[in-house]
Amino acid sequence: MILNDLKTEDVKEELNKKAPNDDNDALDTVILHMGEMGLYQKLLFVMMAPFGIFFAFVYFVQMFIAATPQTHWCKVPELQHLDVELRRNLTSPRIGETWEKCLMYDANWTQVLIDMAIPVNASMVPCRNGWEFQLGDIPYHTVVSERGWVCENARYVPLTQALFFGGSTVGGMLFGWVADYYGRVPSLVGANLIALVGGIATIYSTGVWDYAFCRFLVGMSYDSCFMTMYILALEYVGPRHRTWVGNMSIALYFGGGCLALPWLALWVADWRVLLWVTSLPMSVALLVPLAVPESARWLASRGRVNHAVIVLRRFEKVNGTKIPEDALDEFIVSASQTRQSNESLKDVLKSPLLRRMFFLMIFVYMSCALVFDGLVRMSEGLGLDFFITFTLTSATEIPSVTLLALVLDRWGRRNLAAVPLAISGTLAIIAAFVPRGIPQVTLAMFSRFTINMACSTVMQWSAELLPTGGRASGCSLIHVSGYVATVLSPFVVFSERVWRSLPLVLLGGAALAAGGVCGALPETCGRRMPQTVADAERTVRAYTYCGSAVDDEISADEGEKDKAVT
Repeated sequence: MILNDLKTEDVKEELNKKAPNDDNDALDTVILHMGEMGLYQKLLFVMMAPFGIFFAFVYFVQMFIAATPQTHWCKVPELQHLDVELRRNLTSPRIGETWEKCLMYDANWTQVLIDMAIPVNASMVPCRNGWEFQLGDIPYHTVVSERGWVCENARYVPLTQALFFGGSTVGGMLFGWVADYYGRVPSLVGANLIALVGGIATIYSTGVWDYAFCRFLVGMSYDSCFMTMYILALEYVGPRHRTWVGNMSIALYFGGGCLALPWLALWVADWRVLLWVTSLPMSVALLVPLAVPESARWLASRGRVNHAVIVLRRFEKVNGTKIPEDALDEFIVSASQTRQSNESLKDVLKSPLLRRMFFLMIFVYMSCALVFDGLVRMSEGLGLDFFITFTLTSATEIPSVTLLALVLDRWGRRNLAAVPLAISGTLAIIAAFVPRGIPQVTLAMFSRFTINMACSTVMQWSAELLPTGGRASGCSLIHVSGYVATVLSPFVVFSERVWRSLPLVLLGGAALAAGGVCGALPETCGRRMPQTVADAERTVRAYTYCGSAVDDEISADEGEKDKAVT
């Protein structure tokens, strides 16, 4: 028998290492025989590339199509033939080194043109004819500059961003449900196609509400456009390779998309063209059913054992391996028994152990998402060029997640979520009290570096904690909780108007709180992904600091019930 990753003796040794409570995980045994990281799994890793890049585009493109030029002033039609500097001086009062952005002199502009001066007693009124924008920090027109979403209309920007994440909430639940009930492949295709439709439709929007609806549609794809493929790939690789597959896909593909986007925006210099360039490639999702296999774990959980065997045979052929018939027979019997329970996220939430774990994970992920998104959105206000600041903070994605891939299986999920969260929170709080510019950007970069590590850890951790029947919908619900948190991030950034240091203090406090909660979650390093609720409960009992205490509470409750029955 030829094996891709392990020799026959190594397979026997690996099987002998399995804990007694893993003996019934027949699919992991089959994967061990067919190759934990064979050619087909490597091809799946490569196939993650476009979806990781789309993930970055869906998330961040709104920052570049709705960026606000910092220099703008009231437009006066009568002065349009004058030099920019002259008409700006005549239109708005100077405040320090800048001009008033939202008020203009109330004057007879015909007389002003004759005198070339503003009357001494001229009062101030809001802009009457829109605004002029100096395309310096943002060197192209955006939705904001074209439609005048500044001053009293500035609320449209956070509103549309909030509706984007509202779409993420709906889409996360919808496509998570689709992934668990109809399969990973239909969910992946649907999520990317709705992003394609929403992105192209945004180009043809003309007002606030049609634009907001289009961004809501795009938001529905975030983050199912990538996470479904992420989960599917992790379900096919062995535990030894799960960490580097999960994290390097984020580092290389999502990180690469983040680095490319600002310079892509500068290169095309047109927000509509940028949407064409970032949306049209999502049509590649139509090819997914031809190249990406459905999850054998999901097929088994739905009782489609014959289809699962066909997929496993395809892996066997591509990997050049041979699955022993007795191992395959054991999988078929085990899959049939699993079908009888037909478990879902509802069954996960019925378990006191898993319910407690699930809600703690939600809190941790919400905090990670809030800090991550808040630091990204503060790129415009840290004192340096927006595109450079975004690139520098995004550049931390690749080294931070690469480092994580090297140490995650050595130091464990719990440590590499808690410690980076604590460091990120501390750096954010320090950054709140240093001068803007290079000092604040440097601290923000290192804070982003560590929050990247925490976010990636939690993404993999949540997939490893949940059983197959509720994995996609459970991960989606956890991520939906992150969307709820990111709805708040524009308002956290806006709190700067109350106190300059407040946004970073709030972000730092959230990170520190989440780091403390990680100690109550179970460690999954080196563990096989649970197939059933019972498997997941055993993981919580054996690998969490608080597992025994929770078990004592459950036993006490069951004892009380037994007494009542007696």
